Amino acid sequence: MHLSLPEAETLVAEALQRNRVSVGNARSVAIALVAAEAAGQGGHGLRRVAAYAGQAKAGKTDGFAVPQASRPFPAVLRIDAGNGYAYPALDLAIAELPAIAREQGIALAAISRSHHAGVMGLTVERFADQGLVALMVANAPAAMAPWGGKTPVFGTNPIAFAAPLPDDEPIVIDLALSKVARGKVMAARQQGAPIPADWAFDREGRPTTNAEEALAGTMIPTGDSKGAALALMVEILAAGLTGANYAFESSSLFDDKGAPPALGHTIIAINPVATSATEMAQRLALLAAEITRDPNVRLPGRRGQTARRLALNKGITVEDEVIAAIERL
Repeated sequence: MHLSLPEAETLVAEALQRNRVSVGNARSVAIALVAAEAAGQGGHGLRRVAAYAGQAKAGKTDGFAVPQASRPFPAVLRIDAGNGYAYPALDLAIAELPAIAREQGIALAAISRSHHAGVMGLTVERFADQGLVALMVANAPAAMAPWGGKTPVFGTNPIAFAAPLPDDEPIVIDLALSKVARGKVMAARQQGAPIPADWAFDREGRPTTNAEEALAGTMIPTGDSKGAALALMVEILAAGLTGANYAFESSSLFDDKGAPPALGHTIIAINPVATSATEMAQRLALLAAEITRDPNVRLPGRRGQTARRLALNKGITVEDEVIAAIERL
């Protein structure tokens, strides 16, 4: 089915509202999931709606949660997502953190009792659009073993970064610390499709092309042992510092069973005026120009930005089974 972005947002929001989600939260989630779909990240897009709705209906996620913010230190914003969806808490951070960063030079948001952080590049880009440099980390339910092990301890634990460029779209880096995001394996399972053999191990630690076996096993870290070490770093920053559940304490984001996931996210926003006597925007423009002197190179984030521009004009195409699953809710 072909939908405009407003039509897709309405479809998602109305489905969530029918499953114990407030109007405001449903709108926040719908905007984020449709933006992910428009950016070409279907594993974080409309395929998540059925699981999101099922969790709210079962009470695993509080669809009526209102995130609460406090400011225990001048440069720190602490946000309790209330075991609701991540996006209302992220919207709150985006509303309040820039002013703190401009005032203090740097600001940190520590988000706890949260949910699926989605396409984090879209979140950090919203800070870069306001002239800030932003770094975000988030943990996820256990899906990746420490290097050499078979038992999942870490999540795929994404890292995202964005920096503004003068008269251009920001540089945006968004990567999971597994070779691919787990949502891509979930999408393959829903489609009944095989996965490449270097994406995941089965329960016995053997490479697998079966998406079902991959979801029951462990994801392969990007860079092998280096990726596993970075996943540990993110686990500490996202959960250890915020008081959120560690990956191995969290429940699945794909079903309505168990306690709330209660995951954590940390966002650092930097006001470049505070960190350098020179004009950062022009310095970044110089770096970007040097990178793109090679015609075969493009800046990180451009593919998703281009896809979103096209989607604004032409809409998105969503698989019929995904639409049917949303309509059944």
